Amino acid sequence: MNMEKQPVIYILASQRNGTLYVGVTSNLVKRVWEHKNDLADGFTRRYCVHMLVYYEILDTMDAAITREKQIKAGSRAKKLHLIDSMNPGWNDLYSSIV
Repeated sequence: MNMEKQPVIYILASQRNGTLYVGVTSNLVKRVWEHKNDLADGFTRRYCVHMLVYYEILDTMDAAITREKQIKAGSRAKKLHLIDSMNPGWNDLYSSIV
């Protein structure tokens, strides 16, 4: 799957039902690799949030940013439901996108 220059929102987790991080990018493979290798300074490095557990591909970056804000504004329960609906085993999806 070619994720280069494709607007995507994603959720990373520290573990199943652990700490969550919601982000947006135009290059999912590169961005998740940066998180996994602690090159993304801040929250994900501090809390060891490295597992890609959810993502959505969108048509435009504006749509992706709008969707990211919508997900961030939602409750933790809604985020957990999103993850469970796409990835009930909470597997790290990174290997499926590279």
